[in-house]
Amino acid sequence: MLTRIRFDNFTAFKKLDLALSPGINILIGTNGTGKTHALKAAYAACAIAGGRGHIGEKLVSCFLPLEGSIGRLVYREGPGRSGGSLEVWRGKHRLRVYQSTVMDDARKARVTMDDVWQKKSIECAYIPVKEMLANAPGFSSLYKERVIHFEEVYADIVDRAYRPAFRGPRSKERQKLLKILEIQLGGWIETRGETFFLKPSGGAVLEFTMLAEGFRKLGLLWLLIQNGILWKGSVLFWDEPEANLNPALMRTVATILNILQRYGVQVILATHSLAFLKELQLLQEKQDKLRYHALYRDNEGIIRVESSDEYLDLCSNAISEAMDDLFDRTMAHSLGGRR
Repeated sequence: MLTRIRFDNFTAFKKLDLALSPGINILIGTNGTGKTHALKAAYAACAIAGGRGHIGEKLVSCFLPLEGSIGRLVYREGPGRSGGSLEVWRGKHRLRVYQSTVMDDARKARVTMDDVWQKKSIECAYIPVKEMLANAPGFSSLYKERVIHFEEVYADIVDRAYRPAFRGPRSKERQKLLKILEIQLGGWIETRGETFFLKPSGGAVLEFTMLAEGFRKLGLLWLLIQNGILWKGSVLFWDEPEANLNPALMRTVATILNILQRYGVQVILATHSLAFLKELQLLQEKQDKLRYHALYRDNEGIIRVESSDEYLDLCSNAISEAMDDLFDRTMAHSLGGRR
């Protein structure tokens, strides 16, 4: 499990320290407060754990700075040379990468990691806002052979969806989760070549390009659970799970995430949706671990974070502030005025 992420002059952050829950971590904040940056940085660290790549190169492939220059990931206050660092912790075990603004080659970034980071991999998945499985045929081979302007998180999630299931019967726990998704989907997912299909319990198969995007998201979850990507000890990063979901499907996704964290999956997500937050809260049981991280800009424009295990304890809460403003304007409108 990840326990901490620290940014020092890195991308959008001058200084930021996130203490993570082993359960579900929920990043909230207005646009431009670095939620996606935090997700991508932590995902890059997980993806290279166990000697599966170089953290500098992974950061560049996930953020796509101009001309692949890792120096552009340094937070810049003004003219002059400076450097920045990212630290990701697994308990007492730390991975740290430092780069300067004049650094172009990602492999020249100074990296410090102990034996646990070097030898013990982390199963992880990053689900971006844009759904990719409908566009999967040919994408992986094109991405490997050509320079196309897609962050590597898109190629990674397609590759993870293609992984076949483990041999042997499914556990009762995994079968329970898959059944929840199959009820909503009206079937299960099949892969033929590089194309994904929904196989209804009765009727002809439907390719993903024929499905609503909300169903494609459920189908992706089905695949990642079925093939073992999402299971005990893994980390799921999800940028705006609520995107393109009907409110009824938000409940299904929230149910799956709550159950996954009970089975030992750490979840780090970013959301703008009060409805999705409420679904997570209503499904929360005593043993469940939810932590809220509110990102906001102070009076000087610097991004700060406020974290709490209780949603109502947050003082800087962009979602609640927007909902309060909407309520006030609705009341004023109903009384014949406008705001």
